[in-house]
Amino acid sequence: MSDFSTIFNRRNTFSAKWDMLKQVYAIEDDTDVLPMWVADMDFGLAPVIQEAIHKRLEHPVFGYSIAPEAVKDALSTWVSTKHQLEIQNEWILLRHGVIPGMAEAVDAFSQKGDKILVHTPIYPPFKGIPNNLEREVVTCRLIENGNSFEIDWTAFKECLKQDIKIFILCNPHNPGGKVWGREDLTKMAALCKQHDVLILSDEIHSDLVFKPNKHIPLLVAAEETDNIITFFAPTKTFNLAGIQGAATIVPNEKLRKVLENGATRRGEMGLNVFSLTAMQAAYEHGEQWLEGLLEVVEGNMKYVVEHLSAIEGVKVSMPEGTYLMWIDYRGTGLNEKDMMDLLLTKGRLALEPGTKYGEGGDGFLRMNVACPRATVEDGVARFKLALS
Repeated sequence: MSDFSTIFNRRNTFSAKWDMLKQVYAIEDDTDVLPMWVADMDFGLAPVIQEAIHKRLEHPVFGYSIAPEAVKDALSTWVSTKHQLEIQNEWILLRHGVIPGMAEAVDAFSQKGDKILVHTPIYPPFKGIPNNLEREVVTCRLIENGNSFEIDWTAFKECLKQDIKIFILCNPHNPGGKVWGREDLTKMAALCKQHDVLILSDEIHSDLVFKPNKHIPLLVAAEETDNIITFFAPTKTFNLAGIQGAATIVPNEKLRKVLENGATRRGEMGLNVFSLTAMQAAYEHGEQWLEGLLEVVEGNMKYVVEHLSAIEGVKVSMPEGTYLMWIDYRGTGLNEKDMMDLLLTKGRLALEPGTKYGEGGDGFLRMNVACPRATVEDGVARFKLALS
């Protein structure tokens, strides 16, 4: 039976979320700080996945592993059933994560100095990867619509005229929780095709979408798909980031061969046996657990919206997807430094500062609510205390 109420002690478990607070937030004592920043869950593993790993552990030999076709079958069936996306197993390249897969693609299909387009505010690696590879990042700021976002089509078209090589899309959007609709996706795809721009579509949050919203893969919405590479992973959906494993979906055979040959040249190894086991179990048997998760997370989000929106100067609305809240505190008159200081020193609460997400992030905070309700209530109380 799935358990979404137990609070697990994650300290001293090599947890980035819980064991890196001193380094990330420059604080001397983190013993009573509540971390609601990094995007992983504080829920226990889905029992069907844990059982599959236990069963594999019963066999005492852990030699070199191969990726069974059943893993790709499970993924292709999952995206077909949940997202009406039909893919062929040969399109699937298994990788250690979406970010490594994205970096691999940027490195393979652009040169130093080439321009990479991203929306802002955006998940920091979207800018970090191109910067690390000595590419030039071109940003197109999203338009605020209430507490959600829309695409500035005039700006987007102007950006594409700048000899852009690659556009990196985040769908659903992190940190805003926007689930892009079919019309927006089709239009983005057509414009990029017109300008001969490769699209890297990060769809890692595709399973974390709340009704009546529905995730539409770019490969479904686009009229032409030979310039699209999509990334899926069970790591966000099933909290498997510590095991690692993702899929790079490449319908274009020429692009796929480039990535395959590059991996061979670098001597890259395949996924480990636990990653393969977990991925297959998640996609074959994880649907019921996911339904329970979405119900809990949606309830947590409604609680945060109700209670934080009651604070003068703070605005929060329901995201359409992800388990991340994008909190607007501009009405408080506080700058980011003062807000973060209050949260950490008075509230003992660690959230993500909005400027981390680039232009359009100033005056916002990102809060992760993929945790038991008691933890969410504690986090909200700490937020209120910080601003009291």
